[in-house]
Amino acid sequence: MTGEQAREPAPDEAGDAAIEWFVRMREGKLSAEETAAFEAWRAEPTHAAAFDDVLHMYGHLAGLSPARRMRPAPRAARGMRAAALAFAAAAAVAVFASYDELVLRLEADHFTGVGEKRLVTLDDGSHALLDSRSAIALRYSAGERRLRLLSGEAWFEVAPDASRPFVVEAGDGRVTALGTAFDVALEKSGARVTVTEHRVGVASGGKTTIVEEGQQTAFERDAPARAPETIDIDIATAWRRGKLIVNRQPLGDVLAALGRYHRGYIYCVDRAICARRISGVFGAQEDALQSLAEIEASLGLRAIHVTSYLILLY
Repeated sequence: MTGEQAREPAPDEAGDAAIEWFVRMREGKLSAEETAAFEAWRAEPTHAAAFDDVLHMYGHLAGLSPARRMRPAPRAARGMRAAALAFAAAAAVAVFASYDELVLRLEADHFTGVGEKRLVTLDDGSHALLDSRSAIALRYSAGERRLRLLSGEAWFEVAPDASRPFVVEAGDGRVTALGTAFDVALEKSGARVTVTEHRVGVASGGKTTIVEEGQQTAFERDAPARAPETIDIDIATAWRRGKLIVNRQPLGDVLAALGRYHRGYIYCVDRAICARRISGVFGAQEDALQSLAEIEASLGLRAIHVTSYLILLY
């Protein structure tokens, strides 16, 4: 899937106003002045469409005319409160995520911003290529070259030094280089490891698994790594070329990957939507928003830009 380079969306003033009206109505009857103001605002077609988008997201579009919304039925009122809470929760998550990103940058020795890749030459001559929104912290000593992947994904090309093992901590596991090059990506509760040259040892859950060149494994918290599988290296490391190639991956995982290339946050409203499988080749570094639009079209979904930095997919 390809497309023209995407731009950051302009502030969605109609969407923001629709959400404000939505939240105010959830409490019950509006005053005569408020009702008149709402009707005047909603007379504009783009405003009406934005308000209908908000209602449709939670299944309340049918039968909810403005007159009826002045005195919402108990069930509709509960739905409106639930929707308002969902918007508030999403906004709160974005605030805390921003705070976490600040803390992360203070902890990291090297990091990348949105849509940025960076090749870092380490003190021992090894190289680390950081994907967008990724960070590493170095813990080098006389007897060991240890670093921690704090966020995102990175590819490591290790300089030979048998006296100082090269170890990458990721999640609750450790990846020890037994050769030259490998990729580590943090996932929800663990990490994914792909070997591009030679082999590595992956220690997790009290067990060490050897992963050979051309193989990939992953591990969860407090669990051993899965049995290594042979994979296509070009597909697995497509991010190095600014692409995201997926084969029947859960939509939630795909959105998390694309989210690293968008200056903001993308969330699924419904868990069932996040669990849907998707395949495709998406532009990542320059085309995150275009890729999101293609996903919407292919799965029959819609997106609400709550703000320029918060997108809800439903």
